[in-house]
Amino acid sequence: MDEVMKQDSWEERAPGSPAGEGVEPAGTELSLAAATAAVVGELAEAGKLGPGKILVVGVSTSEVAGVRIGTGGALEVAEQLLQGVRQVADKRGFHPVYQCCEHLNRSLVMERSLLESLGLREVSAVPIPGAGGSMAAAAYRSMSAPVLAETVEAHAGIDIGETLIGMHLRRVAVPFRPSLRYIGSARVNAAWSRPPLIGGERAVYRTPETSGAQLCD
Repeated sequence: MDEVMKQDSWEERAPGSPAGEGVEPAGTELSLAAATAAVVGELAEAGKLGPGKILVVGVSTSEVAGVRIGTGGALEVAEQLLQGVRQVADKRGFHPVYQCCEHLNRSLVMERSLLESLGLREVSAVPIPGAGGSMAAAAYRSMSAPVLAETVEAHAGIDIGETLIGMHLRRVAVPFRPSLRYIGSARVNAAWSRPPLIGGERAVYRTPETSGAQLCD
């Protein structure tokens, strides 16, 4: 496949047209790795991702390549996307984890050290392109001590190809719209999370400069 993508917006595509059809997108051509790094970098900035934070990544390499999800996975595509994620993760210090496909119950590829530090439940499988997906398979073989976790509560997530990552996000998810809405031919969605706001009409969410007159106890 052509290993570049073009910067565009959803509005620049003809309604209902799949990627590559309808209105020709305009913008600067980027490699898949560079496009991924750009999107992850924007999300990391918005979600304040740094050391100790977790980013869940869901990818359909089939959709990136321009075919229906689950019909044309490609490890070479996954490796380029992996490069882009790592470029940002290494710089900012957060932990990327990679969602498997439904055949492995959307379990997550991560380093064993992360699983143990978070006390997550381990599940047993080795992801391959046909069961787990190409992105999970590429991530698994790139790690020093890979393992699968049943679930995680990630601080942010990126979904390349609409694979549905919401089950692994912390509450409360805040939708994020990156400037690049496509990587290859795959639609990109993303979100970061914030703690739930609690309390009623007297609650405050920033440290007040002076103490309030009303007391709770």
